[in-house]
Amino acid sequence: MPNGPTSRTGVKSDETLFAVLAALREAGGAGVTELADELDVAKSTVHNHLATMREHGFVVKAGDEYRLGLELFHYGQEVRNEFDVYRAARPVVDDLVETTGEMVWLFTPENGRVMYLYGGAGGTGIDVDTILGSWEYMHCTSGGKAILAHYGEDEVDAVVERHGLPARTPNTVTSREELDAELEAVRERGYALNLGEDLEGVHAVAVPLHYEDELVGSLAVAGPAHRVSRERCESELVDQLRASTNDIELNLAYA
Repeated sequence: MPNGPTSRTGVKSDETLFAVLAALREAGGAGVTELADELDVAKSTVHNHLATMREHGFVVKAGDEYRLGLELFHYGQEVRNEFDVYRAARPVVDDLVETTGEMVWLFTPENGRVMYLYGGAGGTGIDVDTILGSWEYMHCTSGGKAILAHYGEDEVDAVVERHGLPARTPNTVTSREELDAELEAVRERGYALNLGEDLEGVHAVAVPLHYEDELVGSLAVAGPAHRVSRERCESELVDQLRASTNDIELNLAYA
């Protein structure tokens, strides 16, 4: 659950509104009383925020329950389309999915985490729509580490201070010393690995995406460990990723 509406330094009414949105997202829909109890705010306050958001299409009401509205999807689509790297990478990702048969993800960083901006499931049977648009920690994902390795020390400090180094599995790096050593290894070899650090039994390899000296994201291939072995990550898959980054850079140049 996100922080409560008065736990941050922003405008209190805005914090409450965003807390209501977050609670609706997590619950998949809820009534006024349920939200008020969850957030520990007055029912009238929750109702007023819901009424305003409903008027603008950000929530809809069915019976006594509210859920998120499609206007949020409209905004999200507009945001994603603003990323040149999304438009440049989309056909390349599709080709890489076909070639590898595994999940392929385009990540982009913001506020100390990475988002699944675009991707495909390959032969894994995963419903990518449940993953696209979600956030991940940077320290335990290949796509995140591929980006984090190219941050300055102050930027890494800021990420760790803001999000910590939470353990997702027993394999997750959880100390700053381990993280620094891992990021140095990423810089030396030019790619990042995730060997069951985010989800047990899932391996991934990623490379950073640069364009005109700017870090614009990362590209990763992931799949079950029995297929996406470390050996395959460090040979066939990383070679395919590097070739794909060249194609994305070319697309960006002619965008």
